[in-house]
Amino acid sequence: MTFWEFLSDRLGRLLLLLLCTGLAALFLFATGTQSGILAVLLLFLSMNVLDFFQQRSRLLELKTILDGLDQKYLFTECASPPKNLYERQLFDLTRRAGRAMTGAVSNAQAAQREYREYVEQWVHEIKAPITAARLICRDLDGETRRKLTAELAQIEANIERALFYARAENPEQDCLLRQVNLEKIAVQAVENHRSLLIQSGIQVQTEGLGRTVYTDEKWAVFILGQLLQNAARYRGEAPVITISARPLGKQVQLTVTDNGIGIPAHELPRVFERGFTGSNGRKRGGRGPAGGSTGMGLYLCRKLSGFLELGLEVASEEGKGTTVTLTFPAREELPSLKKG
Repeated sequence: MTFWEFLSDRLGRLLLLLLCTGLAALFLFATGTQSGILAVLLLFLSMNVLDFFQQRSRLLELKTILDGLDQKYLFTECASPPKNLYERQLFDLTRRAGRAMTGAVSNAQAAQREYREYVEQWVHEIKAPITAARLICRDLDGETRRKLTAELAQIEANIERALFYARAENPEQDCLLRQVNLEKIAVQAVENHRSLLIQSGIQVQTEGLGRTVYTDEKWAVFILGQLLQNAARYRGEAPVITISARPLGKQVQLTVTDNGIGIPAHELPRVFERGFTGSNGRKRGGRGPAGGSTGMGLYLCRKLSGFLELGLEVASEEGKGTTVTLTFPAREELPSLKKG
């Protein structure tokens, strides 16, 4: 708080005080009152200046306490005792408001936790009928079995996306960072989407995957799976996906390259936005074994990559293909949550 801010806040009061003081001074001067009385009046005015310095000092003290707190909502509990009745009542109101807010946040977190647990339970329960449906498909003729298998694969992909979307709200509860072989991640991701890749006629090539990285295996498999689904959805003629890795200092870069239809240049900055499907997604709709675009795949990849400290970049040329690069951090660069 500056002195001019203090004056502007009390401008009306000070003008009234000056007017009253001036009138009193004129009256006393006219009646022959000694000049010492006038000095007392001026001293009374100067008390406002003292009030300014006291308030400024108090505000600086409280600001220093607030800036030093990691959990700033505890400010009223950690601040020095109130100096006067007004401060005591103000602090009391602030404490009551803070407790109400804390209660609301706790209730929201509990509801979010319950929702996450419900989604995870639902995902595990829904896998049973999907597995049963797959077994039933074995007794059907070739074309019908192929179509039903494709639809079931799409259902599983959407269920998996919903599961990771729920987990992404509290990733620290489900994340275990440890040393993992990139080839193991790639093999698992390809296996999870084998039906989709076969039905899309996609050839998968791998290069230099015999490297280890530090990450959460389950999440890395999911991210790579989303990239494979996108490559299948926006494939071109004679589709090929190349998964390769190379060292970058202490880091490792994993690259997923396809020869699909690519992404228009003006849409590239938006591909990680929640719900963004782009012109190619709208054109293709739900056709083909990869189904329609939801705009959630790359959004989740970005969200999970950010938590894992993974670099995620997309380069594309319309009509020629897309390259997605994941940069795995060195062990010492990992966030300090759970390390195996």
